[in-house]
Amino acid sequence: MAAKVRYGVIGCGMMGQEHLRNISLLPDTEVAAIFEPDAAMAAAAADIMPGATFAASVSELLDVGALDCILIASPNHCHIPQMEEIRRKRPLPLLVEKPLFTDPRDLAELDAFKAAYPAPVWVAMEYRYMPPIAALIEQAERVTGGIKMLTIREHRFPFLDKVGAWNRFNRYSGGTFVEKCCHFFDLMRLIMKCEPVRIMASAGQDANHKDEMYDGEQPDILDNGYVIVDFENGARAMLELCMFAEGSRYQEEVIAVGPEGKIEAFVPGPGRFWPADLGDPPVPQLVVSPRNPKGPRQIDIPVDPAILEAGDHNGSTFYQHAGFVAVVRGEKTDPEVTLEDGRRAVEMGLAAQRSARTGQSVSFTSPAVSSVAC
Repeated sequence: MAAKVRYGVIGCGMMGQEHLRNISLLPDTEVAAIFEPDAAMAAAAADIMPGATFAASVSELLDVGALDCILIASPNHCHIPQMEEIRRKRPLPLLVEKPLFTDPRDLAELDAFKAAYPAPVWVAMEYRYMPPIAALIEQAERVTGGIKMLTIREHRFPFLDKVGAWNRFNRYSGGTFVEKCCHFFDLMRLIMKCEPVRIMASAGQDANHKDEMYDGEQPDILDNGYVIVDFENGARAMLELCMFAEGSRYQEEVIAVGPEGKIEAFVPGPGRFWPADLGDPPVPQLVVSPRNPKGPRQIDIPVDPAILEAGDHNGSTFYQHAGFVAVVRGEKTDPEVTLEDGRRAVEMGLAAQRSARTGQSVSFTSPAVSSVAC
């Protein structure tokens, strides 16, 4: 029998609650302590994890003896200071939600943290673990004969309401290409097995949040855009984001093409948003299209209904936690998504933000704070 893994959780808003539901599905795993300063979110978390102790601060949570690891699912701009507090007081294995940081000025502190932190740190990049995308990642090289073009399309709903509307402003979220799209930049690096050399973007705020005001301020986040990324090996990738397209059948589409063929992953959006009058939600799919012999092959990739019901990310949060728990138990040596992966994904997002604002491409030949400052 495996030893029980006991989590301390920092932040139980919408995403934090998804983490709680998925942790509850894992065997020999529990949430022992929670820090959530918002009363409504804390009450919702208590309904999911009635046995957890609730702390009044990060420091108080770290005083709880029965902890084996920490999950950070707080607002983006809180991650770096909370990571540093954990490092100073009790450096347990850590799963930290994306984006790892939001501002280039955080990089020095992140580097110091990385050099000094003695325990494993896994950056939460759920999209890697969506079953159809995971299948594409596993098969892409063989199907394509070497990827030359990669397209990631997300057509989805607008940003949801979060506590304090922190996700409406660049200064808290890092900007849409950081907050939302670091997932996709992480996928690009993972699928290409290569580093970016140049990023170009065009984007705008054309439909969402334009009639909203918070303390006299209108939201300044992008709601649509294109990003083109050139890679060291000569391949290229494109992101197409639209956040006023929730009527789509599939929310994410990932398409990889090479000299021997094409492979596509199709991922539906959250089942709770699918209209009941349209019947069952779409099933995730993988489509393999060789050039010779021609003939696309369509493969359904269903997800266990209990895992699917636990969150909005096509079951990926469950599979991510299963991997993280294996690291905490010592069954796996290293996190699958490293601090360097998290850093590079944010740097790419910041570069896209800058390119969209200035109309100029951003070079990644020698990545530095100055090249991605926004």
